[in-house]
Amino acid sequence: MGLSAAPAVVVLGPGAEGVARRVAAALPGARLHGRAGRGVAAAVAFADLGLHLRALFQAGTPIVGVCAAGILIRALAPAIGDKRAEPPVVAVAVDGSAVVPLLGGHRGGNELARRIAAALGVDAAVTTAGDARFGVALDEPPPGWRLVNPDDVKPFVAKLLAGAKARLDGAASWLAESALPLADDGDLTLVATERAEPGDARRLVYHPPLLALGVGCERGVAAEALVVHARAALADAGLAEGAVAGVYSLDLKADEPAVHALAWALDVPARFFDAASLAAETPRLANPSAAVGRAVGVPGVAEAAALAAAGRDATLILPKRKGAGVTCAVARAPTAFDGAARGRPRGTLAVVGLGPGGGDWRTPEAETALADADEVVGYRGYLDLIDPPRDGCRHHGYDLGEEETRVRAAYCLAASGRRVALVTSGDAGIYAMAALVLECLDRDPPPAWRRVALRVLPGVSAMQAAAARIGAPLGHDFCAISLSDLLTPWAVIERRLEAAAAGDFVVALYNPVSKRRRRQIALARDILLARRPATTPVVLARNLGRAGEAVSVIDLAALGADAVDMLTLVLIGSSATRRVARGDGGVWVYTSRGYAAKGGGGG
Repeated sequence: MGLSAAPAVVVLGPGAEGVARRVAAALPGARLHGRAGRGVAAAVAFADLGLHLRALFQAGTPIVGVCAAGILIRALAPAIGDKRAEPPVVAVAVDGSAVVPLLGGHRGGNELARRIAAALGVDAAVTTAGDARFGVALDEPPPGWRLVNPDDVKPFVAKLLAGAKARLDGAASWLAESALPLADDGDLTLVATERAEPGDARRLVYHPPLLALGVGCERGVAAEALVVHARAALADAGLAEGAVAGVYSLDLKADEPAVHALAWALDVPARFFDAASLAAETPRLANPSAAVGRAVGVPGVAEAAALAAAGRDATLILPKRKGAGVTCAVARAPTAFDGAARGRPRGTLAVVGLGPGGGDWRTPEAETALADADEVVGYRGYLDLIDPPRDGCRHHGYDLGEEETRVRAAYCLAASGRRVALVTSGDAGIYAMAALVLECLDRDPPPAWRRVALRVLPGVSAMQAAAARIGAPLGHDFCAISLSDLLTPWAVIERRLEAAAAGDFVVALYNPVSKRRRRQIALARDILLARRPATTPVVLARNLGRAGEAVSVIDLAALGADAVDMLTLVLIGSSATRRVARGDGGVWVYTSRGYAAKGGGGG
């Protein structure tokens, strides 16, 4: 659909949920957003509709509201500004009988509305004059095409609506097959060309994605050097940057910042070929190089990558042009092509912290990574916490104890060019998978692993969630210690407990017991009892954010193996931790930072 992000399908109540799910199923990557407490099983919950819609809008997220159009208009009114920068907003009647694009019609909104309408078996109420009359949006060309002069569309369309005819100069089937009044002697002109040409109110110029820009560079070359070199080469050849479908190189350069900087500057995908694919282009090279062959295994990178991307019938229209540590070349394909479909992308691996419970405790960044992933890898129990795989995405479930197997599988998938999410509960960097991901990268891994774009995405940790449920026991200095001696000797854990006790830290205990490990929790209790009162508050938090959640407070003296299990997070207070009675008979727990001694204040 040419959208910049996956749509958010917003539903306000259970009466519209069925229609909303049909809409979401028709839109790749779409997620259901539901108002909290209204009985909607949504992937993303929100409390304030206006704030949530405006946040989505300002983030550029396409919005499909299964509600009255007026609700969307009133909620978004304060955020509406430049129509050329607004994301699509579409209103769908709660019974599915009407689909109306409200905003961003020429930024994918009209097409989005048409797709939704087709899924619901109704007609989209497209109201844009040019679209309604001619069946095509002149300021919304197909994906990959670029319009040089979008500000001239309005007067151009006005002339067409007044009876003027247009001449088509170049190949553009999407224009030729429309209802536009085309004529060889037209007063107006629609141009499709890869040449750099200006436009005006009587001449709309479009650049089809015909050009493949192949590049090579020395390791670590300055990004600006490649960007300036490539742009100068295009300009000198009279070629339009807007006609470039993608930037292409050898897979050894998949992690080269300069290549990605050039792709970002041209707003096109960066794609990579293996050595065998580039070697196959050797007979077509204008400037093969023995030196390049010795360095990277193929006699040419820039020309070969351009030709491989542009296809078998491509023409090398700009042979290799050399600069200081950089090269580029351009091949022209006979027809427009999808730049992202040629070669392989740089693989990505996102280590995603899911938080302790459901989707409402996940960060937007984590939600986006899951929505964008081609492959999701994780412990089977963690995969049960997220939505089933959408079309085009696969879930790979593993058992407990297969942590390193999971990591290796995730790396291998990412190294093949896939977008991978490796999921873990809580925060990815706290007793979770991120450390193992980096450890595996530190153990002389396959070279392809190092070319993967790695990100670690934070999540709400169990100790944060437990603290929030009971008040603020982490309000002053604290530490976290795992009681599992599977990988860490007990003597080391014991020293850490003694240090925490001596330092009067609030202590978060992870992995307090297991079926075969029962004595450590009592040993930890006794170490801490030697330094703090028996009545010190201890928070026991189990199954946070999930069915069966339970949070209680006991005295430190009562802590033992029978009070906890492997799903329990234990927070042991310091000498400054206090209980506060609640009106419902329960208690809050907090750890003072000493404001009372100062007479108040602070922040």
